[in-house]
Amino acid sequence: MMREAVKVVLREKTLFDVWFLDSTVKRYDILSLSDKFPQLNQLKDRTLFEKGRMLGWSTVVWNDELDISVDTVYEEGIDVTSEYDYDEIYLAVLGYKIKDARLSLFMSQEDLAKKTGIDQSDLSKIEKGLANPTVKMLNRIAKGLNLKVNITLD
Repeated sequence: MMREAVKVVLREKTLFDVWFLDSTVKRYDILSLSDKFPQLNQLKDRTLFEKGRMLGWSTVVWNDELDISVDTVYEEGIDVTSEYDYDEIYLAVLGYKIKDARLSLFMSQEDLAKKTGIDQSDLSKIEKGLANPTVKMLNRIAKGLNLKVNITLD
C-alpha cells in the first residue's frame, strides 16, 4: 500500500520523523539500513544529513544516491505521534490536501487567490501548515477548488 507523507523533520544523529496523511508520525534511523546499503553511512555527515527533504509524497531524499521510501518508514518506524502537537499535524495535513487539490487542477496559488479573494501569501502559509484558517476561509478555498468542506468529530 502506498503511503502519502506530508512532512519530514530531521532530528539528532541520523533520526528523522515523517508525518503521514493519516495524521501519524513515524521515527526512523536511516542507518538501520546501512548493513544492506553501506552508502547510507555517508549520512553520518551532519551537513549532508541536514539536506534531507521530501520528494513528492513518497520519498525522503538527500541526493541522487541516498533516499528512502516513506512506505519503509511507515512499516518499520516507531510511532511518535504523541510527541507532537496534534493541531500542528492536522494543519500540515490540511495544507497538504489543499495544495494537492490545487495542483490537480493545474492552478497556481495566485490563481486560487484571485478566485477566492484570499491573499496569496496567506494561501502559502496554509499550504505549508503554518496558518490556522477559519472555517469561513476553508469554505472559500474549497469553493475555489470546486470542493466542499466536511468536518467530522470522532
